[in-house]
Amino acid sequence: MDRLKNYKKNTKKSSTLFSKSAKFHVNGVSHNIRYFAPYPFVVKKSSGKNLIDVDNNKYTDYWMGHWALILGHAPKIVKDALRKQIDNGWMYGTVNEQTIRLSELISKVVPVAEKIRYVTSGTEATMYSVRLARSVTGRKIIAKIDGGWHGYTSDLLKSVNWPFNESESSGVINEEQIISIPYNDLEKSIEILKKVSKDLAGVIIEPVLGGGGCIPGDADYLKGIQEFCKKNNSLFMLDEIVTGFRFRFGCLYPTMKLDPDIVTLGKIVGGGLAIGVMCGKKEIMEVADTTNKKKSERSYVGGGTFSANPASMVSGFTTLNYLKSKKATYSKINELGEYARKEITKAFDGKVVVTGRGSLFMTHFLRDGITEVKDSQTASRCDTKMLSEFHFKMISEDGIFFLPGKLGAISNAHTKQDIQKLVISASKFN
Repeated sequence: MDRLKNYKKNTKKSSTLFSKSAKFHVNGVSHNIRYFAPYPFVVKKSSGKNLIDVDNNKYTDYWMGHWALILGHAPKIVKDALRKQIDNGWMYGTVNEQTIRLSELISKVVPVAEKIRYVTSGTEATMYSVRLARSVTGRKIIAKIDGGWHGYTSDLLKSVNWPFNESESSGVINEEQIISIPYNDLEKSIEILKKVSKDLAGVIIEPVLGGGGCIPGDADYLKGIQEFCKKNNSLFMLDEIVTGFRFRFGCLYPTMKLDPDIVTLGKIVGGGLAIGVMCGKKEIMEVADTTNKKKSERSYVGGGTFSANPASMVSGFTTLNYLKSKKATYSKINELGEYARKEITKAFDGKVVVTGRGSLFMTHFLRDGITEVKDSQTASRCDTKMLSEFHFKMISEDGIFFLPGKLGAISNAHTKQDIQKLVISASKFN
């Protein structure tokens, strides 16, 4: 039976429910990337490494809640902490001790976190970081990476998808105040930055491109961009929403001897609940202090109704506190990631490059003479349709879930046997 027929046969309830969802929601979803043809299955439950849909199909999950669930789905330790908190309320709208505890933990292992501001999404965190950079420098232009994804903020919605020279969306204005530079190409990047140096407020970079292809940044490249920013009095900003607390207990940047002005966090630090975090050096963050500044002097950086809500703070603290006490978790999942990259590459016998770092990995089907994937441009020129077909094959035949076309994340709930099952699936793909 072909894959499409097999999928439709096994997901009849999902088909009915998704048709209903499409009546209420644009494209049937509440995040663009969650749609895939012919329709996404509808989940009723998650636990550990698994998703279970409304037709009772079980999938070993490598999407892991947009890569946020490093301990797996609904870990008991977080569930118990949330139950206790919910008995005391889950939304205060005021200062709470739970926030202080989480910030105390983060500040001890993230050197730049001299001051912290919580929001409820990564998009908000990067949006406010850009505003702060412009306020501090009095300049307008922000540089980002080709293929870099920092959420849907208009300030950074440019050069996300190939071809990078086309506008990402109607309704976005002042695009000339966003420029993009090629990842891991220092000479070309500096050449572009020099042209706008007088009005360059800052550069924002992911130390591992997430949506742009799961591509690690070269340490020398990142140091070179940082050096340019320091000499030019522009802010050097790192988006560690994906990478923060993913590979080690803390951020990735200290391992590269980097000194950012602002770092954004999210995903793992929320323990599966909504969060975004902006961390920065004291003298920069205090430009957002509204208690003793005129409107013209301050950067109006808010939060939101649900920012620093006690449920998210408890979930985040419990997750990070577990990782702090069980640092062997990182050894386990990083080794599984290395094993996955190595064995998937072997299974495809040179037809793919598997990028990533630690517990993150992504398969790129090679074509057009490409032999390595060092930036989003080469990633985009790989056979992305084949990757989506590979992922759909696993969904429809093997009970393995990747969001089609996206990278995979390994959690503490996964085992070596899960990776071996994934490799067997790869070896049978045609």
